[in-house]
Amino acid sequence: MTRIDLHSHSSVSDGTDTPAEVVDHAVAAGLDVLALTDHDTVGGIEEAAEHLPPGLTLVPGMELSCAHAGSSVHLVSYLFDPGDPGLLAELRRVRSDRASRAREMVGKLQAHGVEVEWERVLEIAGAGKDEYADANTIGRPHLARAIVEAGAARDVQDAFDRWIGSGGPAYASRYAIDPVRAVELVRAAGGVCSLAHPGRAEGALNGAVPPDLVERMAEAGLGGIEADHPSHKRREARYWRGVADDLGVVVTGSSDDHGALTGHRLGRCTTAPEAFERLVGPATGASLIRG
Repeated sequence: MTRIDLHSHSSVSDGTDTPAEVVDHAVAAGLDVLALTDHDTVGGIEEAAEHLPPGLTLVPGMELSCAHAGSSVHLVSYLFDPGDPGLLAELRRVRSDRASRAREMVGKLQAHGVEVEWERVLEIAGAGKDEYADANTIGRPHLARAIVEAGAARDVQDAFDRWIGSGGPAYASRYAIDPVRAVELVRAAGGVCSLAHPGRAEGALNGAVPPDLVERMAEAGLGGIEADHPSHKRREARYWRGVADDLGVVVTGSSDDHGALTGHRLGRCTTAPEAFERLVGPATGASLIRG
């Protein structure tokens, strides 16, 4: 049975392992197909591809940060042309605002007596001294780790709960792409996409992506819904499987692995081979990379 995991993160965004290490963990987990989907960047794809062993297929991808009516919506996107002008312009705006937001939150933390230094956040993010570089994405998990180091939280989750989660004393909003437009951008760049963990939409009234928004995303070209996700309970997975069936899109399953932050769970949820073939079939922007 072919084992396919279509959602993972490396240290290029908010995972703990380098892209090469993610590939090693994929091999250890018995995967046949792995998608590397760092937040708003493809900066880790080259390293992962260079480390790819025979028998493992890499799906170049990215998790796009989107927002709707004050809630977060994430879109895992695959096989698009990373140099597409429209998509590239939006990604640069997203990454730039991520950096500005993180710097603002550092200031708020310092005002509350939390001794977090901006330079340390950059180090954790692997961004060097250029917070606006195209490769690495600076996110709240990097800031959370700095908060833990400063002794102001027990762990990353506590840092979110206490300081930088939505409504927290150091929280700051940022720019994110409209989900329907994001689908259109990915499709225009020759890519395909799946709605990530729809039952976990931070800021949404009931904690889930609104059904009417999912319908509009499907009309714009959404190819799948990530119904099988470690954070979804069984009833949630069943519900989103039904939504996918009603909308005529495929069901995807993924680990959303972030390395040590999520317990190295590559392969915990997987995508059926026939669903994978149907999902990536329309892609024209980039190709699968085979080891």
